[in-house]
Amino acid sequence: MPFHQYFNGEILPIDQSIFKTNDLGLLRGYGLFDYFRTYNGLPFRWDDYWKRFENSARLLKLPLSVSQQETEKILADLFAMSGEQEVAFRFVLTGGYAPDSVNVVEPNFLIRTEALPQDNPAGRLKGIKVIPYEYVRDLPEIKTTNYVHMVLMADEMKRQQAADLLFHKDGEVSELTRSNIFIFQGDKLITSDRNILNGITRRVVLELAQPHFEIEVRPVTYKEVVTADEIFTTSTTKWVMPVVQIGDLPVQDGLAGKRTLFLQKLFEELVADWGK
Repeated sequence: MPFHQYFNGEILPIDQSIFKTNDLGLLRGYGLFDYFRTYNGLPFRWDDYWKRFENSARLLKLPLSVSQQETEKILADLFAMSGEQEVAFRFVLTGGYAPDSVNVVEPNFLIRTEALPQDNPAGRLKGIKVIPYEYVRDLPEIKTTNYVHMVLMADEMKRQQAADLLFHKDGEVSELTRSNIFIFQGDKLITSDRNILNGITRRVVLELAQPHFEIEVRPVTYKEVVTADEIFTTSTTKWVMPVVQIGDLPVQDGLAGKRTLFLQKLFEELVADWGK
């Protein structure tokens, strides 16, 4: 069966055009999104993802037209119609159609059902390279649709065979373009607490790490990152992915660290048993 999408109360084929050209998401870049997936046919950490989406909408002053319970039913219908064992869901909430091209009248709410991505599965074993990039996202707590810096740097990342950008500014590291970052100093696990999106995978990894490592959630300096014993990044698609090179600098011996791989295994075990 083909994938479908929900748009303002209707379920439509995924390839059907829906947006008019005076949507504030198009005209002004005023919109947000969220992204998550199923494991064993069930949305992963659904309550956490909904709360983050709801918080982003509140901060952008965009009212939601459906409740969490109503949205849950929509997800179940979209999943059943897909005929797939697992799917990803992409929420998009825009400022809606604006006659004056400025003021929000009624937001547009889209839910896309998508095939699961293959976000560099080899990187989970061998690790990835990232490029340092001086930038801090505007309104980092909101998962906005503005990814202009990632798109601008796409050719350079390809040229350098890098998987992502490492955002830093004024000597402090925040995150990657689409994921959070962690470092190990010995058995101490450290991750930033500001200028970041509060990732759900990040939260899960902190929970998994709690019994095994000392944890510090605080500002992280660029110097700490480039001298760390291990580095990894977390997201819905990356899971727990080692970072083994920053620009021209290898992370220690340039191999995925044993502590990182330990947390990766814990996460893989968790999602394999999700809902069972």
